[in-house]
Amino acid sequence: MIDQKQLRQWGRQVIDIEKTALDNLYQYVDSDEFGQACELILQCKGKVIVMGMGKSGHIGNKISATLASTGTPAFFVHPGEASHGDLGALAKNDIVLAISNSGESSEILTLLPVIQRMGVPVIAVTGKPNSNMARLSKLHLCIEVPEEACPLGLAPTSSTTATLVMGDALAVALLQARGFTRDDFALSHPGGSLGRKLLLKVSDVMHQGADVPIVNSSVCITESLYEISNKGLGMTAVTDDGGQLVGIFTDGDLRRVIDAEKNLRTTAIADVMTPNCITISADILAAQALQIMDEKSINGLIVVDNDQQPVGALNMLDMVKAGVI
Repeated sequence: MIDQKQLRQWGRQVIDIEKTALDNLYQYVDSDEFGQACELILQCKGKVIVMGMGKSGHIGNKISATLASTGTPAFFVHPGEASHGDLGALAKNDIVLAISNSGESSEILTLLPVIQRMGVPVIAVTGKPNSNMARLSKLHLCIEVPEEACPLGLAPTSSTTATLVMGDALAVALLQARGFTRDDFALSHPGGSLGRKLLLKVSDVMHQGADVPIVNSSVCITESLYEISNKGLGMTAVTDDGGQLVGIFTDGDLRRVIDAEKNLRTTAIADVMTPNCITISADILAAQALQIMDEKSINGLIVVDNDQQPVGALNMLDMVKAGVI
């Protein structure tokens, strides 16, 4: 039988060891080298090229992705492939972020003379301040850990966690130094939920043309209900003879009409509509429209043009379908 208690204890030990490793990382982030590395990257006119072999390469891939998505142009180049042509991706204005816990990655050390000949600065991220990579690089970021969480001391565990956190520390410090905003983030994440919230406009979400429910103010309630039912938005815009919006009639208004025992066939919609209703323009963000609906406790909005004529309509369900909520 597997001893469940023992398994849990081993798992907790890993967390404790890695927590200690991260506590140890504070001193390296507080170093002059960390600040200098940030300044060097901020001044960079090109890209940050991240390199690493094995597990360091996997962590490097994530670091480059985090940098790229937070305002620092970056991508990962495999050191082995770089020796066979991929180093051509490196340009004079770039910076190399080279990762190796031992600081003795032969694949990276082989590349250093070529990189230095190009005049490209290298920031080494290693756990050995006296290693060849640390010694040959312009700057060194230490990620030395007291011990690996692997009881054999072989599998990269604490060291890869420390490297990942050091990369996050760099990326976030750079993000804040650049004044990187939520809107900037959305531009690099157009397919994500945040991108949809921050990039979609009302014009991208609204119903338009023949799908917009509109009735003239002179029609009766019954005719208005036909329009609401046919367009399926739970509301209709009410316009005057010139096509300008004068009000809105919703499912909520209908309940009040029924409670008041109004005659649905003889009462004009103008007598029971909500005048001076809240409207929006098509060029505002869908997220702003959602905020308006939340603040006003309403489920739908009419979109108008500069002449106050209805050009669109949307409701809360449209926001859900578009991923804005």
